[in-house]
Formats: sequence, structure tokens, C-alpha cells
Amino acid sequence: MLDFKIPKIGVGILISSLLLLFNQTIYAQQSSLSGKVSDKEGNPIPGVSIIIKGTNNGVITDFDGEYKIMNYKPGDILVYSYVGMQTLEESINSRTRIEVELLEDLVQLEELIVVGYGAQDKKDITGAVGMATSEDFVDRPNSQIGSLLQGKVAGVQIASSSGSPSQQLSLRIRGTNSFTGSSEPLYVIDGVPTTDTKSLNPSDIESITVLKDAASAAIYGAQGGNGVVLITTKQGTTSETRVTLDAYAGMSQVWRKLDVLDGAQYRDLMTEMGYTTDWSQYNENTNWQDEIFQDGVTQNYQLGVSGKNGGTTYYMSGGWTSIVGAVRSSEMQRANVKVNLDQEIYNWLKIGTRLNYSDYNDVSVNDNSSSDRGGVLLGALNTPSVIGIYNPDGTFTSNPFQNWENPIASTDGTDRNYNKQRFLGNAYVEVKILNDLKFRSNLGIEQSTGKFESFLDPYRTSYGRAIQGEGNSNIDQYKYQIFDNLLTYNKSINKHNIEAMVGHVYQKFLWSENRVTTRNFASDRIKTANGGSELVEATAFATEKANLSYISRLNYAFDDKYLLTANFRADGSSVFGPNNRWGYFPSVSVGWRISEEAFLQESEKISNLKLRMGWGVVGNDNVGSYAYLGRVGSGANYVIGNQLLPGTYPSTIENKDLQWEQSEQKNIGLDLGLFEGRVELNVDAYIKNTNQLLIDAPLPTSSGFESAIQNLGELENKGMEFNLTTVNINKKGWDWRTNFNISFNRNKVVSLEGGDKFGGYIHDRDNAGLAREGYPLGTLFGYVFDKVDPVTGNAMYLTKDGESTDNPSTEDRTIIGDANPDFFYGMTNTVTYKGFSLTVFLQGAQGKEMLNATRIDSESMNSPRNQLAIVENRWKKPGDFTNIPAFERNGGTNNSRVSTRFIEDGSYLRLKTLSLAYSFPTLENSKYVKGMKLYVTGENLFTITDYSGFDPEVNTYGGSNLAMGIDYGTYPQTRTILVGLNLTL
Repeated sequence: MLDFKIPKIGVGILISSLLLLFNQTIYAQQSSLSGKVSDKEGNPIPGVSIIIKGTNNGVITDFDGEYKIMNYKPGDILVYSYVGMQTLEESINSRTRIEVELLEDLVQLEELIVVGYGAQDKKDITGAVGMATSEDFVDRPNSQIGSLLQGKVAGVQIASSSGSPSQQLSLRIRGTNSFTGSSEPLYVIDGVPTTDTKSLNPSDIESITVLKDAASAAIYGAQGGNGVVLITTKQGTTSETRVTLDAYAGMSQVWRKLDVLDGAQYRDLMTEMGYTTDWSQYNENTNWQDEIFQDGVTQNYQLGVSGKNGGTTYYMSGGWTSIVGAVRSSEMQRANVKVNLDQEIYNWLKIGTRLNYSDYNDVSVNDNSSSDRGGVLLGALNTPSVIGIYNPDGTFTSNPFQNWENPIASTDGTDRNYNKQRFLGNAYVEVKILNDLKFRSNLGIEQSTGKFESFLDPYRTSYGRAIQGEGNSNIDQYKYQIFDNLLTYNKSINKHNIEAMVGHVYQKFLWSENRVTTRNFASDRIKTANGGSELVEATAFATEKANLSYISRLNYAFDDKYLLTANFRADGSSVFGPNNRWGYFPSVSVGWRISEEAFLQESEKISNLKLRMGWGVVGNDNVGSYAYLGRVGSGANYVIGNQLLPGTYPSTIENKDLQWEQSEQKNIGLDLGLFEGRVELNVDAYIKNTNQLLIDAPLPTSSGFESAIQNLGELENKGMEFNLTTVNINKKGWDWRTNFNISFNRNKVVSLEGGDKFGGYIHDRDNAGLAREGYPLGTLFGYVFDKVDPVTGNAMYLTKDGESTDNPSTEDRTIIGDANPDFFYGMTNTVTYKGFSLTVFLQGAQGKEMLNATRIDSESMNSPRNQLAIVENRWKKPGDFTNIPAFERNGGTNNSRVSTRFIEDGSYLRLKTLSLAYSFPTLENSKYVKGMKLYVTGENLFTITDYSGFDPEVNTYGGSNLAMGIDYGTYPQTRTILVGLNLTL
């Protein structure tokens, strides 16, 4: 475990040390140029960058907006730049003092936004596109991009099966779009599609663009059905070389613990249930939550070098991140190296590359499992406090009445580690054939090798002793390549602007895995799988698929007012049958910049008004590499001549008509800017119908197969999104800006052939997730809890006829909840004054319901497990009126069925980020330090919720389409405090 301590340093000592560390060099000069930078109201602006054009010589204004420059020539030009202000250039001539006024740059319609296979001006966008830049999360350090997008882009919802450092977050863009296929969006990093975002260092990200509707995502055709997330990494932006050092460190804790029975209360419950033992042997007082939960430690260090020199643009970085989780034994470490290079060889030839290498390691914990299966979180609740951690011989203790070891056996009893080495990169060449015509060829690859090794020694745990130890070695490999060639034509003729693009894309995927498990180890000295004498499992498999695509796009604008974008993509995929191998995905969107019409051009209030409409079709082929084939399975052994011989059998039925899932989407949007951009409102309404859904549906028994992947069913998502950005105050050195977004989505299963589908199995009980026609995915299914019978203490449930009974049938199960929120939202307030900045980010969801399955195990009282303290209110004798039933013997589950008793309101409002930063004014004429900022950031500082579990944000089944809103001993989100430093040299 890593140990990191933050020394206590006084403010005066800190400032003095920094000044000594970054001593300033003053150039001897006969004369100097001084000046002042102010806004239009005459208020000084600190922190303005002033550089002599074409050189590395520059300074930054102090608190009073003053600056002084040495080593200049009368013919030089000064470039003044500041975030939120228009860049200004001033010739020095013979002046020795220059005072300038910077104007606000509130309207950023010329901002370039990355879209599929290119970029567009913000004013020309006609689809539904969301964007977050590095400025949105510069003071919000995080290890995953999913966390950075949460609450920042309307329509994007985050799902996680765990708060563990090793858990990758799942994104849902405008709802869930499939039954058995993936609903995860396509991630594209610098032009290379990928499924792995854990290995990416967020410090390298320049911007994230989310393509939400088909009009914007159809250029990705078969892969764009769930939306597209385009990630662009940083490049050099200044003519001088910039060196940046970003570092932060901090602590994390779980934000909530649950009350459980103490030793005396547990002993009383066991006695009441008829369990007897010599209690004098069990007199410990172990708080298992205190043993499992710990102070987590986070460290991150990032060094970057960037710049532009002649025709060369470069960005290089190296980073290291380490997280010791707030749950015992959970850890993550990641080392990254990033190189981005662009070189203009001639004015008609440009080449470049984007390279990223990462070495990722993690140690995960067993959550989302019951205590008798090693679940750590449920083990912390269900293990009685009367036992200690270790027996006298060093083995782990067990429940007094059953061989369920304490949760430390799960965290510490097995040595385990996952390592993944990943290379992601591309190289391109761009040729300007004519002034308006260019060709770009790009080759991208991703290659990774993951290795999971574990060793359960033959001594410490009861299971290890029973099998004499176990060693596992799993190696998985992923190889991906993409080769695309694009021809782009861009022409302006009078009031007509035309951009046309055609291209060809080839992609190939290859997965392989080798797995070995051995047992019967002679000792704990040799921990690799070769140390076991009994081979339990040895498997190997490989699978591949390929896609071939032809793409085209037309952008047309007339008079900068009337906009048209049309896309068409033809995709061929090896996963579908020869009868339907090709899919065709068109889209068209139009825009009308009403604010450019004569009747609004002179408006003092409306600075931008644009109406957008779009339609398109996108697809989904995430169904497995050989879905249409009639495959052969192994393991059907035959006896021939009294000898057992290996055999095979038909495992799947052939379906040559299998085809794409298709999603038809319609979007209408409005962009409104008021008061020179001080208020910006974006509104979108959409409807998305996904048909030809890929479902593993049952077959007639006469076919010889139980089920097969077929194109059956239809889903609908519809909703509205609002994004509001305001500049509330911008004067006298104060700047206060607010962004608020809120999203409404309604999901419905329109048709589902083959009957209901189930998911989300709860141990020893039923499936809690349901897909049924007319209801949304995320529907929770179970019994309706009525009351506790005051005579018998039994739980009573309502039948389908409305009668109360303690013995309902499976036909009495019904819909008991909806895990989908009515709406989810995020609000960010940023206030700056001189060198200080304060960011407050609130995020939440309203109207979602959760099945607190943790309570099912911890309130059932049907075994010797410890229980939540609330069971002290249980029924004990006839005449008791309570909502906690009596205990049950021998593992009975009648009183703890999946029911409305365990359905809770999962709505929450969370202070996701609170960050206070200070940018130091560098001394004039600094040779070394161009900028320095210190910040303190808190994540998940408080949560307002009625949910009684550890965390309302988690979901045991993560990105599952059929099981949402279930908490079954899930690793919670943590409260984190970080201290960081950004240096620019």
C-alpha cells in the first residue's frame, strides 16, 4: 500500500519557498516598456499574457493590470491574450508606455467544434452536439473521463457498477438502446475508435465532443447507434516552448456507514432464532466497516512540453496516477506517455502522429456479491462483531455457526493483480491537391495485453485449505486497426459555402484469451499457476471481425444563414449473414440562423438565434463476432469401443438473415444568445426508435435448439434537453458564470416478441429486472409488500386480485419500480476575482427508484448473519405492530422476497465538486515561471438523499440493459479532498 503524507507548511513559508524556488531574472537594460491592461470599464485585468510576437519574450500583468517588458525593439508587436477576452495586437513604435483595453469575447460562434472526420464552426452546427473542454475540468482532477462528463453535457447519464478505482464508468446518451447488445457509445480518441477509457490520462484531453443525435453521429454509421464521444488530446498552441507541471494529492473516505447489530444484540437475535454456542469464546468487538473502509490516498503527477516552431507543432507528456481506494485492498496505478506531432513539410504536404502508451495496474475487490460468496461490502455488514480477524494460527475467523469467513479473508486472503499494457496511436498524411481540395490518409492501431494473476494460498482461508491452494493466470489480447482515406473539397462562391467529403474506412478487430487454473499447491512459496499439481482449467480462444465502410458528407451554407448537412454511410460487417451484411445509414439536418436576417441584425437583445432540425438512421452491430453462423461446440464426448472420446455438437443455429439494429432519430433544436452572448440557451427535443433489435429469443423445441439471436423487438426513447449558460457578473475584476443543464428521457419497449425478458438475479431469490412491452427498460419486478401480520409475524403480500397473503405465487409478481430518473441535471457556478477562482458543481437525479438488495440480505434474519440495526424493531410476539417481519429458520426467504418493501427513492443532489484556486501573479520579467496556480478541490462533499444504502449512484449490474437500479453490496462513491499545483514554465 502506498503511503503519502502532506506536510504542514505555513502560508508565509510556502510563499517564500516558492519565490526562492522560482527566482526571477531581471535583464539589465537602459530602457523598459511599461503599461497597463484594463477592461472597457477601466478595471485592471491581472494575469493577461503579453508576448512580443514571434518570440518567447513575454510577461503577465500583476494585480493592478500593470506590466513591464525588457529586451524589445521599436518595430516589435505586442500580443495581449486573456481567457474570455478578444486577443489584441499593438505595435510598439517609439512608445515607452502602452495602455490597452481588452474587449469581452462573450460570443464564441467562430469556435471550432470537432465532429466526425473533421471540425465545424459552432455557428454552422446543425445536429445535437455537446462539448466539454479542458477549462471545464482544469480544477476538477479525476482519473476517468466519465466522471468529467457527468453533469456537464445534457443528455449524458453515467452508470457505474462500483465506485472502485478499477471500475470503468458506463455512459448512456439519450437512454438505453438495446436489449442484448451494448448501449455504450463509441469512443474515438484522436480519430481511433476504442472501448477502453480507463487507460486514458484525463490530463492529456483538450476537448470532448458528444454527438447525440443521428444527424451528427450517422457519419459513424453502424457504430454510432448509441452516440459518439470524440476525445481530442492537446497540441502545441504557442510559438514559445511551454513546460507544464500538474500535480495533486489527497485523501478519500466513504461518506456513509450503516448501523448494524452490536455483539449483545446479535447474541440476542441468535438465541431467539435457536442458535446456541459457548458465547464466552466470542467476546470480541470488531467493527467490520472500520476494518474494511480506510483512508484512500490519491496521487497524480503530469509533466508536459508543448509548442510550435516553424512548421512543427508538438505536445509531449508523461504522467503517473496512483489511487489507494477507500475499501481495503482496492488499488489502481497508471503510467502514461503521450506524443502528438504535426509537421508541415511543404505548404501542400503535412504529416502527423498521435501516440499514447499506458501501463495500467489494479487490484479489485469482490463487491456486488453476498457475504457467503465473499462479498466484501455485505461481509462487513453480515459478519458478527463478536469474532476477531484472525485465529491463533493466523487463519481467518469464521461466523460462529457457519463456515463464512470474515470479509478480510476476501480482501487479504488472495494475492491478485491485473496489468494492462496498451498502445494507441495513429499516423496521417495530408496532401493539398488544389487550393480547395485535399486528401488525408490515416492509419490507426490499438494493441493491448492484459494479464490477471491470482493466488489463493493453501493455508489462510478455509476454501484455500479445502482445495490446497489455487493459482490463476489469464492473458487477454486485443488488436485493432483502422485505415481511412478521405477526400475533402471546400469552396466559397459568393454567398455559397460548400464542403464535400467522401471516404473509405476499413477496420479489423481481433480478441484472444488464454486461461489456466491449477490447484493442489505444496506450499505458498511458488505462487504462479505452474506450482499447482492439479490442472483444473486450461482454455484458449480467439475471435475476430471486420468492417468495411464508405462514407460521405455534404455541408452547405447560403449567406451564412441557411445551413444544410447531409451524411451517408454504407457499412459492411462480418458479424451478419450474407443476406443482410450491408447496412445503409443516411442523415440530413438543416439550420436557420434567424439572427442573421435583416429584421434581427440590429437587435440589441438577441445576439444569436438558430433553429435546427435533423433526421437520420444509425446502427449497432455489437452482438458477437459469429452471431449468424451455425457454430460447433465442444464437450459432447462419445463412447466408442468402450473408450470415451472427445466429440462436438451443433451449439447454435444458422441465421443468414441476421441484420443490423437500426435506430431512426429525429431532433429539433433551438440555440438562443442574448445580450451579446451573456445568456446562451440550447434546447433540444428528440425521438429515437430502435428496431430490428438483436435478441436471444426462444425457438420451438422441434428445432433442436433452445434459443437463437434474432432481429425482434423495438425500443423508443424520447425526451428534451436544456442547457443554459449565463454571464452573471463581469465587471470590477469580478466574473461569475453559471451553466445549468437538465435532461428528460422516456424509454419504452414498443414490441418484444417471445415474451418478457428478465435480468438482475438476486441471490437465492428472483430476477428483479424486467423488459416488457409498454414499459421502460429499467423496470423493477417483484411482489407488493402489504404489511406484517401482527399475529404470526409473517410478511404479507398482495396477490394480483388484491388479496393479502403470506404465500403468494410467482404469478402475483408485478411491476414495483422504475430505475429511470424523471430527470437528471448539473449546475456549475464559477466565480473569479483577480487571482482567485471558486467552482461549485452540483449534480443530481430525481424520480428514480432503487432496489436496495443490500437490505434483503441484511434484514432477512434467515441465517446466522449479522443484520442491520433496524431489525431491533422486528416482530417478536403476537400483537406487535411493525414493518419488520419475524425471523425465519433454515434459510427461508418468504419474509424477504424481492418486493416493494425494499424499493426506495434513489433521488439525490450531490455537491460533486467544490474547488478554490489561486493563480499567483508572477514577478515582472520572469525568465522561468509563466504561471502558477494552487487549488484545493473536494469531490462528493455532501449528498442529499432519502436512500438508506451506501450510495444512490451505483448499480450492481453496471451497464446492463435489463438490470438497472439495483444495489447489492456495491462499492460506494467516495468523498475526496485534493490539493493541487499547476506550473507553467
